[in-house]
Amino acid sequence: MSTDNQFDSALDLLRRLPPSEISKNLQRLCTIAPRLTEDLLSSVDQPLEARRCKKTGRDYLLCDYNRDGDSWRSPWSNEFEPPIEDDDGGTKPSERVRKMELRMGEGIDVYRELYYEGGISSVYFWDLDDGFAGVVLLKKTTPKNQGESGVWDSIHVFEAVEQGRSAHYKLTSTVILHLRTGGDKLGSLDLGGNMTRQVEQDMPVDDDGSHIVNIGRLVEDMELKMRNMLQEVYFGKAKDVVGDLRSVAALSTTNKVKASQREMISEWNKRDA
Repeated sequence: MSTDNQFDSALDLLRRLPPSEISKNLQRLCTIAPRLTEDLLSSVDQPLEARRCKKTGRDYLLCDYNRDGDSWRSPWSNEFEPPIEDDDGGTKPSERVRKMELRMGEGIDVYRELYYEGGISSVYFWDLDDGFAGVVLLKKTTPKNQGESGVWDSIHVFEAVEQGRSAHYKLTSTVILHLRTGGDKLGSLDLGGNMTRQVEQDMPVDDDGSHIVNIGRLVEDMELKMRNMLQEVYFGKAKDVVGDLRSVAALSTTNKVKASQREMISEWNKRDA
């Protein structure tokens, strides 16, 4: 089987396996097919992991965009941990892009505290030939309480192509959600999955500060849309399914209510006739 066919088969297999086990299954596939490791790690979104910056003592998130080999760059110190033993010390953004990275990180940190009331956020930028790109990461984990847990991961990857007094932005956002609850009365429920959405937009630019405002607005709007979609579509559908499978009220009470509804509908039909 060719490498391309192996890669497509691996992605297809990951889509069919439980979302809550995506990290373990990805590691197993990389062990089975080492040649696909780089392509799989850069193509498959998995729950974010956190690490503490040794220099600043602040937590940051790990992803493929701040990884260089087996080292990860801290957005707070701009250094790789563990250190990379080569001439350049790992791939880092230019001075101008690094300044925007820091400003965006400060803004997202405030956004995280206001909207998430906790959690961890990280921002990473890198240079492009005609602009720059970056990723905004957000993670919130609820404290485990008697078998209940929840994890929300947001991954917003963007490209900004500068065109004089304007810029073309392309944003690809992924939300990974995993909820688990259990108890003697209600039983156990394990709900997990991910959603990806994309948007492109041209926006005016006066200076580097305009990029920060524009990207922040795009990320905020996309998060709001995806939260509403998850609440209305996914949770609403899950509630309907659970409601059809299991009734909180006694079966006799439910049957009486349905019988009353049928009787009322029958009386209305007779009047209309």
